[in-house]
Amino acid sequence: MRHYPSDSPQAMARLLVLALLADGLIDTSELDLLDDRRTIARLGLDSAGFDDVFYGFCADMLRTGQRMTSDRLDLDADTIDRMLDEVRDPLLQRNTLRAMLDIVHADRQLPGGEAALIARALKRWSIDLDQLAPNSAIRAWRLSPRNSPQALRT
Repeated sequence: MRHYPSDSPQAMARLLVLALLADGLIDTSELDLLDDRRTIARLGLDSAGFDDVFYGFCADMLRTGQRMTSDRLDLDADTIDRMLDEVRDPLLQRNTLRAMLDIVHADRQLPGGEAALIARALKRWSIDLDQLAPNSAIRAWRLSPRNSPQALRT
């Protein structure tokens, strides 16, 4: 995986791309949410800049991803941790995590890959969901039985 400068718009955008792809599909509701909330602009990128990060991520996945038996490409935990570590500022971590939560909840489903990514970010950044501004996506995510502390332990 390519390296981005710490706390850069590209480092945060790549985590949003990871959230978009965490369940193996990009739902149109997730893309609509990025537009509706002006998420890309708030990162400091325009559409072309976000597309560059997106295509770069896909190229990196093809080069470094682990091919699973289902023909999916997965990232190992160390690679995900390195990507998370590129966002160091606690405020940027919380803002990025809010956007990731919005993305994974946009389709009103939370498959295992999305839940695992959110749980990993929470743990890596030492963030509790209560530290994030209350919104429906966060409350819904927390209330889901699949997201109980016992279900998320890795």
